[in-house]
Formats: sequence, structure tokens, C-alpha cells
Amino acid sequence: AEKHAGMSCVTASMDDIQFEEAARVGQIIAIRTKVNRAFKTSMEVGIKVTVQDVLTSAEKTVSVAYATYVAKPVGGGKVELKPVQLLSAEDHLEHSLAIERRRIRLGYVQVFQKLMQESNKEGDFYTCEEKDAVSTEHTHVQSTELVLPPHANHHGNTFGGQIMAWMQTVASISASRLCRSHPILKAVNMFKFWGPSFVGDRLVFNAIVNNTFHNSVEVGVRVEAYNCEEWIKDQPRHINSAFLIFNALNDKGELLPFPRVKP
Repeated sequence: AEKHAGMSCVTASMDDIQFEEAARVGQIIAIRTKVNRAFKTSMEVGIKVTVQDVLTSAEKTVSVAYATYVAKPVGGGKVELKPVQLLSAEDHLEHSLAIERRRIRLGYVQVFQKLMQESNKEGDFYTCEEKDAVSTEHTHVQSTELVLPPHANHHGNTFGGQIMAWMQTVASISASRLCRSHPILKAVNMFKFWGPSFVGDRLVFNAIVNNTFHNSVEVGVRVEAYNCEEWIKDQPRHINSAFLIFNALNDKGELLPFPRVKP
């Protein structure tokens, strides 16, 4: 993103991420990225992650993801980005698909906000009457992390990937309270940055199971940031939220069922 913009850039959001393979210790991971399309002040960066087994040389796709970046010039303000130079048929295809992904991306937020407004109507609550349903309160996990220099990029902002890693940890613990195995991350949905955090901030992660779907579970994670003054006054900044989907396998590699939950 910075190579295309010619200046510092920051991550605005990540499209939903699906994990097709699990990368393991001893395997080689390759990450390839390119700017697919530049819009007026933002750009879409495509990311492809593959894993190669050193013994067999077999290569498999771990994930294909799309991130939205915005330029961050000195002094603030917005910068109009130059168009992407298209060199191959694949470049042209991704350039065309990028505008459709952007349309879906923007519509996705509007649909979700409408659903939230409708679900907040008085008396419109879901209750599970199953006898063995597990209370979602049992799955609540909270963690606090101090942002140190190794956790930050060259702007002094916390790495988005570091935040996602911390989110996965608390979400995995939350999901594990419903299964007798180690949960496997299959997807990250609606990962959006609502604001930055910086070195010295305290980040508070709250995770809870939202619902189970027989062989999968959705965990919601909310991230709030505090500097020293905000910490004393209890004035958090909401910087991120996301929904993480997990599966769980038994010793035979078969999907395990999750119990129903009671919100």
C-alpha cells in the first residue's frame, strides 16, 4: 500500500477471512500481496497466503484476503491516490472485482446496522429452552494487554495483526469452554478498525460466545483502548470488534458438535 501511495498508510478494515488450511510448525509460509485497485482516497490490497511442506514440496492455500488501506500524510487530511497500472489479465480481473467487493463491503455494514436496530426492539429477544443449554456467561473471557514497542508499527500504532492475534487467543479460550478439544479458527468476520491505539495503551479484550451451529461456534470480541488518563477515568475507546468462527475436531479428525447456548 505504501509503495503505491508513496507515503505512510494505515489499515482501515479487513474483509471476511476464511482459513482453508492450518499452517504448522516446520512448514514454509509465503505471503504475496498487491494493490488491486485504488479508489479516490482508499485502496484494496489482495493478500494470498500459501503453505509449503518441506518434505513433499506440496503447496496449499491457507487464505486469500482483502484489506482496505488509506494513506496517512504528514499533517492529516486526505490524499487522492493514483490509479493502479494493470499489466496482466489477472490484474484486470481483480481490478474489476475490487469495485464489486467495495460495493458489498459498504452494503454489508448498512445491513448489519439495520439488523442491530431491529433486534434491539423491546421484547425481541431469543431464548433457548433446551434443558442442557449452556449459559453464554460461562464463556465470557476478558484479557488486558499493554502495548509495547515491539507490538507497534513505524507509526507507533499497534499492529493490526497483533490485535487480531490477541483477539484470537481470547476467542479460542471462550470457544474452548464449550468443547472438549482445541478450537480451530475457520473464519474472521467484520474485522474493522474504528480507531487507532498506541504504544503505552492498555487494550481490554472481551470475548463471549454468541451462538453455536452444531459443528461450529461464533465468538464475538470487542476491543477497547485506554491511555493512562483514560484508564483512571474509565473512559475506553472502542477500537475494534470482530466475529470469529471455530470448529473442533476429535482424535479421528471428525467435527465435534457444540452444545446449545442460552444467552
